[in-house]
Amino acid sequence: MTNHKKGKIYIVGAGPGDVNYLTVRGQQLLTQAQVLVYDALVDSLLLQLVPCDCQLFHVGKRGGRPSTPQARINQLLVDQCRQGKQVVRLKSGDPFIFGRSSSEIQALIAAECQFEVIPGISSALAAPLLAGIPLTDSVLSKCFAVVTAHQPEQLDWEALARIDTLAILMGGRHLAEIVQQLQRYGRSHQTPIALIRNGGRPQQQVWLGTLSTIVNQTLGISLSPVVIVVGEVVGLRASMGLADQDQSQSEGYQDKVQGATETTKALTGKTVLVTRSASQSQKFNQLLAQQGATIIEMPTLVITPPSSWAGLDYAIANLANFDWLILTSSNGVDYFFKRLLDNGKDARALVGIKIAVVGKKTAASLKQHNLQPDFIPPNFVADSLVEHFPESLTNKQVLFPRVETGGREVLVKELTEKGAQVVEVAAYESGCPDYMAPAILDAWQQRAIDIVTFASSKTVKNFYKLLKQAFNSSTETNQAYSSADGEQSPPLKTLHSLLDNVCIASIGPQTSESCRQLLGRVDVEAVEYTLEGLTEAIVAWETGRGGKTEKQR
Repeated sequence: MTNHKKGKIYIVGAGPGDVNYLTVRGQQLLTQAQVLVYDALVDSLLLQLVPCDCQLFHVGKRGGRPSTPQARINQLLVDQCRQGKQVVRLKSGDPFIFGRSSSEIQALIAAECQFEVIPGISSALAAPLLAGIPLTDSVLSKCFAVVTAHQPEQLDWEALARIDTLAILMGGRHLAEIVQQLQRYGRSHQTPIALIRNGGRPQQQVWLGTLSTIVNQTLGISLSPVVIVVGEVVGLRASMGLADQDQSQSEGYQDKVQGATETTKALTGKTVLVTRSASQSQKFNQLLAQQGATIIEMPTLVITPPSSWAGLDYAIANLANFDWLILTSSNGVDYFFKRLLDNGKDARALVGIKIAVVGKKTAASLKQHNLQPDFIPPNFVADSLVEHFPESLTNKQVLFPRVETGGREVLVKELTEKGAQVVEVAAYESGCPDYMAPAILDAWQQRAIDIVTFASSKTVKNFYKLLKQAFNSSTETNQAYSSADGEQSPPLKTLHSLLDNVCIASIGPQTSESCRQLLGRVDVEAVEYTLEGLTEAIVAWETGRGGKTEKQR
């Protein structure tokens, strides 16, 4: 028996898109995959389920765009299997419903590669359901047919026109011909029709009309990916209780759907990349999710203890010598008080010491230790701390627990110039992760990200470092695969072009300056330098109320 039998290919149906509709078996296989080969319509959030060292190959086929030849996909699967890899071939919907699985399976059989097929929920079934449209009904629809209109000239429209309900995939570009053929073979021009774009995803949209109106309703709109439902069952949608739950547009059939967009949350359909450390992103994620955003996390900071506790321990042992304790981050607060407890002390050791904090979040972290700050500078930035300090700093002993590297040298300089004697001690370290998860880079390359957020200059610097590193690595991997006849894959975009049409959002002036230096621009800057302020600024920009490239000063 040859050793290439050690590998195995799992052909997995991804479902209609949202990770919640992936099967349990599919999720299990993704978390164990060594190689992932996936289609264009697979949701980028699914890619976050794979291990960090999983190798990703995007081989999607989209109408009118460069596509990976099927022969190359077949050979890729065989090659990876022969290397003894556990390979997940991830297909949108169900692998056996217009999934081109037969060609791949035949190639695997010919190469004696082991494989297993895992079913998925087809968008032909899920999209109508999630739009509130039943495909069958005891009175209106005794049967339904699922067809692909990728090549409409090959379909028997005379036969299809007699079927109660049609669920048509890949028909967005051929809508006019579909309508014309159905009417030609006897369907009434008043037959209800629904177009469901991005079914099962946060950005789902539904257009309702009739065969006589739907083409004009959607003129100039890119409908792909779309499921088209034709039949009287479309009229049942209003009684299913879902008609007002999506951002729909209709005319000439269901007037109830009119105006649904007015209640849509501002960030519905937008994917936001959050670059805060994993331990600090929950609140920000919630703020964005409340506005309807889909969140992808890419932690660019790893918070760890400092290389040595010696400086902080010595300062804690001599707290009585200090007049002020300055804390500029939640990390500084958390690590300082943890070390205070490790040294057998608690908040009572700070009696007689005044506390200054920068930012509402830092103040909130301090409050968790049952302490109120004596001073919070306006604008929530460290730059204004010295300018607005409530008393003379001459001969004041100031303790400043801070990040070990890359901290606020300017703040220390300004405090010293005002006469303060500043003792800086390392309370924690903020490092850069070793690498960017492949799924995140893929999300960039597939234009799946609409907004990227930065809450500090360090997140910008680490993001740029990780993006550059991952981009270079991905380019080398992509170039390694070409077809047997020498055909090359479409070249990847340049590093900076990955940010084209992506909103770059910054929490404040220093972070914005880092964005300009490394990323070339900043599109949104918070007016109030907090997570709430950043969320508000993004919403204002998205709804057109922001209007400025960056905050005017």
